[in-house]
Amino acid sequence: MKTLEQTNVETVNQFLEAFWNQSELESVDLFLTNDYQELSYQSKEVLKKFAATILEAFPDKRYTVEEIIGQGDKVLVRMTVKGTHQGMFFGSAPTGNTIDVTLYRQYRIVDGKIAEHRGWIDMVSMWSQIRGN
Repeated sequence: MKTLEQTNVETVNQFLEAFWNQSELESVDLFLTNDYQELSYQSKEVLKKFAATILEAFPDKRYTVEEIIGQGDKVLVRMTVKGTHQGMFFGSAPTGNTIDVTLYRQYRIVDGKIAEHRGWIDMVSMWSQIRGN
């Protein structure tokens, strides 16, 4: 029998694969609670818009979980995103440069769904790689 932590880690892994890697933006309805708190992007809708922006700019993007830890109702993730800058990204025209950037995410799971998210991405490295610095 799976522990609560194992189940929560599995839920987050499934969300990351569906939403970020398969770009199934409407999967938020499957994985997120109705009262979901988005502490990085302000709301579910802004989260989906940001994911669409990433998809447009980096259509070959791939998120890879490097480390994932479940403790109680929290799941902590260290992952990387890799991709090629092939579309507009916050006013920056495509450069063809590749990115390899680290992200950290914290999810809180309630009754099998993600109720809260906060995160950090190394934007300094991302912009440096986009610009080829």
